[in-house]
Amino acid sequence: MQHKYLSIYLNDHLAGATSGVELSRRIARAHRSSARAAEVQHLAEDIAEDRQSLLDLMRSLEVAPRRYKVYGGWAVEKIARLKPNGHAHRRSGLSTVVELETLRMGIQGKYLLWRALAAVSTESEGLDHSRLHELIDRAASQMAIVDGLHGTAARTVLAGGHGRREALRQAHPRPS
Repeated sequence: MQHKYLSIYLNDHLAGATSGVELSRRIARAHRSSARAAEVQHLAEDIAEDRQSLLDLMRSLEVAPRRYKVYGGWAVEKIARLKPNGHAHRRSGLSTVVELETLRMGIQGKYLLWRALAAVSTESEGLDHSRLHELIDRAASQMAIVDGLHGTAARTVLAGGHGRREALRQAHPRPS
């Protein structure tokens, strides 16, 4: 594999993973009293573990994390909080809908990362094909969870006009 391009690619995904961890933790904090709090917290923990898996993979491939990209990913998530949501000083249910959409896009990107690496895993030392497929499966599961959370939040906010607290109230079983 081209180490230069691999380094850029993995560091770009590390920046995205950093944003994803911050966003998922913020969503979990905002909904810690909802009926789906445990599910959202577990999702945030999985996303943090996936970021660590990426760092472990980078280490095994001797790809150095670029701090400026990590800091950039962190800053992007913080700046995204400034987006107007229809309320001057607090979160709205719409914040949940948009944040879940953003999180879903990040998970989709991570899914595609794992698939791209799995596709070249037979040609490169340091890439564990079976581990990459575990990560692919976990990302697919995460997308399904976020899709369910998003559907609940969108129905509540857009059809019912309720606020943040009701956005994830409905309890749905976690997909296995």
